[in-house]
Amino acid sequence: MSLKANIRKAENQDLDFVYKAICELENEVLDFEVFEMIFNENISSPKNLYIIAENETEGLGFISFHTQNLLHHCGLVGEIQEFFIHQKYRGQGVGRLLINEILNFAEQNNLKSIEVTTNKKRVENVAIYENLGFTLSHNKFTIYR
Repeated sequence: MSLKANIRKAENQDLDFVYKAICELENEVLDFEVFEMIFNENISSPKNLYIIAENETEGLGFISFHTQNLLHHCGLVGEIQEFFIHQKYRGQGVGRLLINEILNFAEQNNLKSIEVTTNKKRVENVAIYENLGFTLSHNKFTIYR
């Protein structure tokens, strides 16, 4: 089943929706003041694309996409940083609509690749990303401070 949704760039007034979405995604309450500062900085950067999916009454999902020129790709690469679909709208095509916007942006800007990382505890995401056309091609290592 596919849901009708409006897709648009995130704006300053989307802060509360995005904050709640990311807190739910990370299963923690994040520092709102720091979050707000980073959100405003990121949505104002032309290197980033932040997109909201909504219906007439509420936000359905959100995706953030950052780009950078990388030496080992000899060009521009994009990475999905956060990808959230409200639980009651999952499996209804909202994620595909958001990914399609990223794919269009990547094509218009001649990106070499699109990357996404998912936490190992989110095992179900591997199949979701593969279904969206991603290939499991790398390992990511992290040092937390």
